[in-house]
Amino acid sequence: MSYLGNTPTTQSFISGTDYFNGTGAQTAFTLSRTVASVNDIQAVVNNVVQVPNDAYTISGTTITFTSAPSSGTNNVYVRYLSTTTQAITPSQNTVSWSTLDSNVQGDLGISFKNKIINGNMVIDQRNAGASVTINSAAWTYVTDRFCFLGQATDGVFTAQQSSTSPAGFNNSLLVTVTTADASIGASQIYTLRHTIEGFNTADLNWGTANAKTVTLSFWVRSSLTGTFGGALNNEGTRSYPFTYSISAANTWEYKTITIPGDTSGTWGTTNSHGIRITWGLGVGTTYSGTAGAWAGSEYFSATGATSVIGTLNATWYITGVQLEVGTQATTFTTAGGSYGAELALCQRYYFKKGPQASSDVRYGIGFSASGSTTTAYINVTLPVNMRTGPTSVDWNNTLALWAGGTNFQVTAITITSSGASVTDCLLTCTTSGITGEKAFQLVAWSSGGGFLGLGAEL
Repeated sequence: MSYLGNTPTTQSFISGTDYFNGTGAQTAFTLSRTVASVNDIQAVVNNVVQVPNDAYTISGTTITFTSAPSSGTNNVYVRYLSTTTQAITPSQNTVSWSTLDSNVQGDLGISFKNKIINGNMVIDQRNAGASVTINSAAWTYVTDRFCFLGQATDGVFTAQQSSTSPAGFNNSLLVTVTTADASIGASQIYTLRHTIEGFNTADLNWGTANAKTVTLSFWVRSSLTGTFGGALNNEGTRSYPFTYSISAANTWEYKTITIPGDTSGTWGTTNSHGIRITWGLGVGTTYSGTAGAWAGSEYFSATGATSVIGTLNATWYITGVQLEVGTQATTFTTAGGSYGAELALCQRYYFKKGPQASSDVRYGIGFSASGSTTTAYINVTLPVNMRTGPTSVDWNNTLALWAGGTNFQVTAITITSSGASVTDCLLTCTTSGITGEKAFQLVAWSSGGGFLGLGAEL
C-alpha cells in the first residue's frame, strides 16, 4: 500500500485496568502507561465513576484526585479507553509516480508531456503501411517523424508501419534485415532517428546549469536478444549514449532510460534541431561511445551494442516512444492528445495531399496561371503552419494541369525560388503544349495514386 507523506507507524491499542488501594489521604497515583487526556481513561472510586477534570486530572503517568479516595483494597481503579495514534504531516516530494496505483497513473496522465510526435506510429502519410527499402546513405522517413539511415553498398533492411504491437497500442515500426552486414566499418551507421524541434525542448534548459533530467521510454521487440544501444545528441557536438536489454526473443518488452540534463554544449531552442534521439541498428566504432555519460562527440549508439543489421532476416520493432521531464516514466500519451491534433503536429513537418477515393476522379491540389508554354506556377495553401517554408517536394506522374477540359501532363515539380512560407508554397510545374495564358488547376488522378507531398523536416 502507498501512502502520502511518511509511512505511518501502526500501534495496536491494548486494553487494561490499573488498581490502587485508597488510604484516605493519598490523592496522586502512578499509572502503568502515559495518558494524553482525561478522555482516554475512566476513573472509578468505590464503584462510582468519577467526572473527568472535576474529580481528577491527568499529567503523563500521574492521575490526581481532587479529594483523597477513602481507605480500601483495590477500591480505586482506572480503565484505559484509547491511545493516541500517530499524526502524519506529508513531506514534500515523498510520493513518486511509480508508487501510485496504475489506474491513478492513467487518470493523472498529463497532456502534452510527451515530446515525441507520433510515438505510437499511427500516422504514416508517405507510405500508408507499405514497405520501404533502406539502402541509401540519405535519411529516409517511414512513419511520420521517424526516419532511417543505411549504407548504399553493404547491409540492406526494409522498414514499415506494422500492426504487431503490445497491449494498448495498434501500430509499431518494423525493421527487417534483407541483406546482412556482419562486419560494419568503423564509420558506418544503420540507425533510426527522431528529431525534436528546439521550440519543444527549450524548456529543458539544456546547456545551462538548470538543465532538467528527462526519461525516455518505449516498447521494443526483436528476434535477437542482448544489449542494444542508442543515443541522444545535439547534431554534432554533444551525445549521451544509452543501452537497453532485450532478454526474450519475439516478445514485447518495456524499456525506460533516465538521462540527466546536459549542462554543456549548445542546444537549439527555436525551429532548428533541439534533441535528436537515435536507436542503433548497427553502428561502427567511430560513432559508438560509452553508455551512461555525456560526451563531447557525435555518437549514435553505445559501444559493444548488438547489431541488428548483422543478422539476415532479423526483425526489430518499436512503439510507445515517449520523452518527458523527470526521473519516472509515466503512462504513454501522444504529444497532441488526440489523433487529429497528432496529425496536425506531423503536418508541421510533412503533409501529403491527394484523393481519398479509388475511382478515376480528379482531385484539385492548387490553382494558378501559366508562365510560359512549358511552365505553370501553382500556389498551394498549407494545412497548418509548417516549421519553415517547405524545402522538399515529392509527387507521382499522375499529376496534371487542368484547364478548360484539357490535361497537360506534369513532368517536373520544384519549389519556386523565394516562393515558400510557413502558410503557402508556390510550385513551378513543368509541362508542354500550353498555348496562351491560362488559369490552371493542379490535379491528381485517384486511380493512378496521384499525390503531392511537401516537407519541412529537420
